[in-house]
Amino acid sequence: MKPFQIRITDEQIEDLKTRVRQTRWPGSIFQGGDEDGVSLALVQKLATHWSEEFDWRARESQLNELPQFTVDIDGQDIHFIHKRGVGPNARPLILTHGWPGSFVEFERVIPLLTDPGSHGGDPRDAFDVVVPSLPGFGFSAAPRQPGLNARRVAGLWQKLMLQLGYERYFAQGGDIGAGVSAWLGALYPASVDGIHLNYIPGSFRPPLGADYPAITSEEQQFLDRATKFASVEGAYSLLQATKPQTLSFSLSDSPVGLLGWIAEKFASWSDCDGDLQTVISADALLTNVSIYWFGNTIDSSLRMYKENRLQPFSFPDVSNVSVPMSFAHFPKELPTPPRSWVERVFDVRRWTDMAKGGHFAALEQPELLVRDIQDSFRVSRAPITAAAV
Repeated sequence: MKPFQIRITDEQIEDLKTRVRQTRWPGSIFQGGDEDGVSLALVQKLATHWSEEFDWRARESQLNELPQFTVDIDGQDIHFIHKRGVGPNARPLILTHGWPGSFVEFERVIPLLTDPGSHGGDPRDAFDVVVPSLPGFGFSAAPRQPGLNARRVAGLWQKLMLQLGYERYFAQGGDIGAGVSAWLGALYPASVDGIHLNYIPGSFRPPLGADYPAITSEEQQFLDRATKFASVEGAYSLLQATKPQTLSFSLSDSPVGLLGWIAEKFASWSDCDGDLQTVISADALLTNVSIYWFGNTIDSSLRMYKENRLQPFSFPDVSNVSVPMSFAHFPKELPTPPRSWVERVFDVRRWTDMAKGGHFAALEQPELLVRDIQDSFRVSRAPITAAAV
């Protein structure tokens, strides 16, 4: 394992600003709102901030205050944060981000989880927090060969935690990170003491048929909502899961194209009532997009959708996850299977309907997410010994 610091060159920063300033904007009919996609006004506002006001050096310095490392696991170079908890028995917790996010999603939750005593909480709730960047995201190297899906990422995370000295640990995630965390629980029940999800993997469907109860009205409502979501919001997923390479040419070449593709998801999936910056600041969003740009990782991140389509988290490959599972259901989350279905596969110990928040819980409502993680795992305070890194 090697210590890591983010170091983007001045030339890279200036190239980004030049490209943004030279953007050729679309000139055809544009809806004033978001009926046709992300609004022109929002992207232009963010682009101007990116090229004229956004201070990457300041954000880089802030991120470099986090203890970052890289490690080679099975030939895959993985970037991760490892922050020790401040408490009498800090328990290991691995957090996994999704798309179009990155490790910076957890920037605000890390201090709340590692040092609750300094933030009005109980020091006994402290965690040793590990935040890896998914392969091909952020500062983790892109996979060299096809086949690296959420299931295989879970295997990498298991080896990472063992190398850190954690024989038992907790796992948490949303979006792709929910799939990785679910696979951790399914594949490594002897190591994973519990999983906490704020999203159910999109491929999840429980066992259905003559041997199971008939579909209830609540379950049918979910199916209807999922069908509607796929018809009006699902084009991105189908494209990324089938032809990610074609899309990557434009997004790798145009920073504003990349910004628009990513900002549309943050604007659509967050609980913001049409004003994204009320819950996610421009600097937070642009930090995330900048990491994709500087790392040139949009192509490898899109590829994960195809890999997960080929190896989904679904029945019958996954039929019984015995590890205790907690779920935080944020009201503006993407279509979520009802608890009655989830319980056919998972050992659901806690299901919380959150007061507010959307798909990007760690960014939108970090305090609410942390509180639910603490409440979910508080029953498992058995001492866990870890070797020093």
